[in-house]
Amino acid sequence: MTGSVRGPALKISEIFLSLQGESSRVGLPTVFVRLTGCPLRCVWCDTAYAFQGGRTMPLPEVLAVVASYGVRHVCVTGGEPLAQHNCLILLRELGDAGHSVSLETSGALDIAGIDRRVSRIVDLKAPGSGECARNRWQNLELLTAQDELKFVLRDRVDYEWARSEVVERRLADVCPLLFSPVATELPPATLAGWIVDDRLPVRFQLQLHKILWGDERSR
Repeated sequence: MTGSVRGPALKISEIFLSLQGESSRVGLPTVFVRLTGCPLRCVWCDTAYAFQGGRTMPLPEVLAVVASYGVRHVCVTGGEPLAQHNCLILLRELGDAGHSVSLETSGALDIAGIDRRVSRIVDLKAPGSGECARNRWQNLELLTAQDELKFVLRDRVDYEWARSEVVERRLADVCPLLFSPVATELPPATLAGWIVDDRLPVRFQLQLHKILWGDERSR
């Protein structure tokens, strides 16, 4: 697409059908809409290919591609999808089309204004990411029980930071909590053991898609 696109449009990295690999929706057939661009640069990022490139698509075309897969669940992700203003319109239109919608966001940008039907998966950045200072803590006040907080942890320092936030801010009373290890850096069994030893009220998770296919993208 070129500058001739009229109406709302988005820069799309890819749209594909796969199984949801994370969150409480893990294992569900899901259409992923990955938006291009991200203002953060987490050192362990595994979707850096979405920082640039992609294709500008008018909103009706995006909705049509999603609908063509015939799947109810849709995940809007990135990059950082909220870096594109029209992401809010996309989320609303997906809900109007009858989809069950989740949004994966870094937590560095304001989540106010997101359609109330959307489940917001907010990734709080631990120190090991290099972007901990970008966490927008005001977002916690906007979360509900249908949202989820995700912590991707690189080492023991990250874990102790996350444990402190969970306990001191009583985050388990806000919404479900997800703890994941950085692939290849923190052994999954090690993180699982820490969680069990501390009786933390969090859900341990691995990225199912990587276990199955070893790649962020579709099969």
